Amino acid sequence: MNRKQFLLAGLTISPMLAIGMPQGGKKGKKSTTKPFVVDADKSRFGDVVMFKGVNHNDLKISSKDTGGQLSVFEYRGVEKTGPSLHIHLYQDEIFTVTEGKFRFVVGDETHILSEGQTIFLPRGIAHTWIQLSDTGKLIYFLQPAGKMEEFFITMNAMKTRPSDEEMDRIHAEHGMKTVGPPLTL
Repeated sequence: MNRKQFLLAGLTISPMLAIGMPQGGKKGKKSTTKPFVVDADKSRFGDVVMFKGVNHNDLKISSKDTGGQLSVFEYRGVEKTGPSLHIHLYQDEIFTVTEGKFRFVVGDETHILSEGQTIFLPRGIAHTWIQLSDTGKLIYFLQPAGKMEEFFITMNAMKTRPSDEEMDRIHAEHGMKTVGPPLTL
């Protein structure tokens, strides 16, 4: 990660860490007490959390590291694709584009983002995105962490594409709901 990307990631994560902190002395799960480094193109625990195919989602900071308050992923794409239109029932998402160009649809709004831009996606609002450039990278955060890590593990274990009913069940088990197809170019 170059200096510019590091600074962008730091600026994006700082407010989320503050928001995720328990207030008023409430007891909760504690974050790890030791710093750690995750190398470029690597995942936190050495395994790559990825979509089937060539686009990767590397886990950078696990919910296990933050007492369930936050998880951070890096998406590296080489295909002009993106997820189905979906809703996170319990998590806000924050995306920062570190390479390439992406179209985000959030509710009835459409935004085209380029390198250095950040978008906040509130929980409970349908959203999706598609990579517009040949290659692209996103750093994205879920707060609180929820079950996104487990969702990727479940999806990667599938031998074949699940039926629509099975996909609805998997999404529901992980705090999400699919409400439409992915975007197309």
